[in-house]
Amino acid sequence: MEPHGTRGTRRGASHFPRVRDNRSVTLKIDIDGGASDAPYEQVRAQIAGQARSGALPVGYKLPTVRGLAESLGLAANTVAKAYRALEADGVIETRGRNGTFVAAAGDAAAKGASAAAQSYAERARRLGLSEEAALAAARDALRAAYGASG
Repeated sequence: MEPHGTRGTRRGASHFPRVRDNRSVTLKIDIDGGASDAPYEQVRAQIAGQARSGALPVGYKLPTVRGLAESLGLAANTVAKAYRALEADGVIETRGRNGTFVAAAGDAAAKGASAAAQSYAERARRLGLSEEAALAAARDALRAAYGASG
């Protein structure tokens, strides 16, 4: 006779969903000293790109500022600046002493873009621009940011 509560379950089975641990995921950052982008921007862009692509899953715990700085041969302030920019963009979130984690970047990016667009639309209207003129200005700004090929 099986003890109460074990019938039909495997030994060691859990009723909680499996959590992906950091051992199966690796943060990959390469700093190019000859690049035109500052090192903090290289760190920011590479973490953001890996979060967007799913290479760093939501909930992935990032290294400490000091730990990442040491492994990359950078000053701690450089990595801290990248982390602050990523947090402002909603890509990562800091949970106090628990650490810094990858946030749901897609949702944060969409919300941020929507808020920026709303702010732009309100400002363009206050300036007296027609909808057509406001759209043309936005298109020009997007072409400048993304390049002519868009």
